[in-house]
Amino acid sequence: MILTPGLDLTLRPMKYPVFFEMYKAAIKNTWTVEEVDFSHDITDLRGRLTQAERHLIHRLVAFFATGDSIVANNLVLNLYQHINSPEARLYLSRQLYEEALHVEFYLTLLDTYIPDPKERNSAFAAIENIPSLKKKADFCFKWMNSMYDMKSLDTPKQKRRFLLNLICFAACIEGLFFFAAFAYVYFLRSKGLLNGLAGGTNWVFRDESMHISFAYEVIRTVRQESPELFDDKLRAEVTAMLRDAVECEMAFADDVLGQGVAGLSTKDMRQYLQFVADQRLKALEIPVIFGSRNPFGFMELQDVQELANFFERRVSAYQVGVTGEVAFSESF
Repeated sequence: MILTPGLDLTLRPMKYPVFFEMYKAAIKNTWTVEEVDFSHDITDLRGRLTQAERHLIHRLVAFFATGDSIVANNLVLNLYQHINSPEARLYLSRQLYEEALHVEFYLTLLDTYIPDPKERNSAFAAIENIPSLKKKADFCFKWMNSMYDMKSLDTPKQKRRFLLNLICFAACIEGLFFFAAFAYVYFLRSKGLLNGLAGGTNWVFRDESMHISFAYEVIRTVRQESPELFDDKLRAEVTAMLRDAVECEMAFADDVLGQGVAGLSTKDMRQYLQFVADQRLKALEIPVIFGSRNPFGFMELQDVQELANFFERRVSAYQVGVTGEVAFSESF
């Protein structure tokens, strides 16, 4: 089974071909940071953004500076060694490349948006000196550190701990923290601002959506093979985790929007976070807890805009041609 301790190396016959197909699909999504055009963003930063919007961007860039590095570390230190499927490990290898690419994108973003070296150093140290970012980082490290002492998954208790880590990073960190960040980016795009950031975020968004889909497929596989792990205690722990994640992200929202960004309120952001949290729970077959609706029309349009952008881009926009259907079904 997929969480049986060991290191299965046999790719033929494939036991979990769905993960190999995910790996192949990810290869088709290849992009590079050099394709992102920040030239118009510089003009926006210099003269079109309000002080409140500048504060939003500085906080957002500070989060991006370390967010994907945390995800990559958890992937290497906690996930790869315990998912005993060579097909799945192929995908995880590709995901690690994508996390590195995201780090490069955000590093370029940081250098472009914050030219002063002292300010850049401050952004990299943000999880230590900005309370709202430290709160999110502490949430991440709590679940990442929960796995450090486990060398193999020998007991049901250990397997549940692994599932909680996987669910945390898929549903809460990539599935909530990053989707909140995407909402800020696409809100600014809806006002005609920072299109370079939005263009690069389109690709990051597609990658992150696939990461979430992969993790949820691993969880579905474990549920099929070991249904006894998905008991009331696990469901309660996941529900509490999502509640905690929403509050962590709301502390960040209070900071980001604290100077009053016109058209974006903390009330709407809380409703959006609750909506996203419910979507994550629903996909885990756990009852929703908020019953909120998506207040952001610009996020509901994202799938349509991204699909259009995908076909309108120049041929050289991707290193690998895409064939077959292109679907963007990740719920916001």
